[in-house]
Order: sequence, then structure tokens, then C-alpha cells
Amino acid sequence: MNVDSDKLADVVARLNRVQGQLGGIVRMIEEGRDCAAVVTQLAAASRAIDRAGFKIISTGLRQCLVEDDQDVRRVDEEALEKLFLSLA
Repeated sequence: MNVDSDKLADVVARLNRVQGQLGGIVRMIEEGRDCAAVVTQLAAASRAIDRAGFKIISTGLRQCLVEDDQDVRRVDEEALEKLFLSLA
């Protein structure tokens, strides 16, 4: 399932923020910051990445379901389930 990249601009923005957040986490570790603070930031970055993945999947699914009746694409349920579970 190919997803229209124009519909994922918010995902790209989210991933760019996560990229910056990961750099901050590395600096926190290098500076010897509190473990709880580091883990809290790691958890937040992980949730943001998960949300980006789910957004990609849901956008792709929506795109597949909204096709014209003349060109209906079948969604491969097994592949979709595998994508969802890969984020679990």
C-alpha cells in the first residue's frame, strides 16, 4: 500500500521533532542526567514514533477505502494486521 506523501506532512513534522528529541536524550545521557528524566524522554519519543506509524497505516487504509468504485483496491488484511502488530 503506497501512501500519498502530501497527506503525511504532519507525520514528517512529528518525526523531525522526534529526531531533535533523540539528540536531546543523547546529550542528557552524555551529561549524566537523572535516569528517570532520560527514561521519561525516551518514553515520549517512543510514543511519538508509534503515533507516526499508526498515522501512516490509517492514512494508507483510508486512501485504499476511498478509491473510486471503478478502481477499488483490496486491502490485504494480513499485511495490515502485521503492520499494526509491528507497532505493538
